[in-house]
Amino acid sequence: MSAARETPVPDSALPRLELAAWAERYGLTAGITARPTSLGLWTEEPVGQVMSRWRAFLATFAARFPTVVLSHQVHGTAIQWYEELPPGWLLLDGLDGHATADSGVLLTVTVADCIPVYLAVPETGALALVHAGWRGTAGGVLARAVAVLNAHSSAKSTTIVMHCGVGICGKCYEVGSEVAARFGIRAPGAVRLDLRDVLLHQAHALGIAEITASPWCSMEGPDRFFSHRGSGGRDGRMVAYLGRPRG
Repeated sequence: MSAARETPVPDSALPRLELAAWAERYGLTAGITARPTSLGLWTEEPVGQVMSRWRAFLATFAARFPTVVLSHQVHGTAIQWYEELPPGWLLLDGLDGHATADSGVLLTVTVADCIPVYLAVPETGALALVHAGWRGTAGGVLARAVAVLNAHSSAKSTTIVMHCGVGICGKCYEVGSEVAARFGIRAPGAVRLDLRDVLLHQAHALGIAEITASPWCSMEGPDRFFSHRGSGGRDGRMVAYLGRPRG
């Protein structure tokens, strides 16, 4: 897994980092928002304040992406495929991933340590964006996303490219023995778990050959990123996004 660094995009309305390599190679918009803009709809923050930030987010992408998809995530493995969505902001429930082959649709997931996994099939135009915390990763959310891409776009796993985005690193993510056991790690006491490394091995087992990973750690970058673990559960949320611009 090689490193691919998301880089800041100058924009006073919406602080964010984007994956320039995917824009240059595949014509895709892939990135993540940054501090101080918290976009977690399901947090304790006043709804009005969060909605004002979401309006700024939607306005930033409106010309290229008339449709934006978001779901209340449940740390599961459900992935939804979309076709011919109308313009607007689609809010769903119970999904941890989204997939489409349509242009002008911006897929989004909220994160604050969990790994956003970006998947693209350059040959068919299909895309998927996945929210992968430890439960989803252990439960096979990546395999589910690949299966959805295979089923709806006739893509082979070998034609999928993948990027593991900004999230907590293995040095900072300490889990108990019960969680570690879900990943085949048998050790007493706390274990440091690298979710991006686990996802790398899962991707190789699925046949994905081209994989990159962000070097950014959400917990080590409190000036730029939100971290659930680093804040003791009190922090905001970033939004990871992926789409093929309209036109």
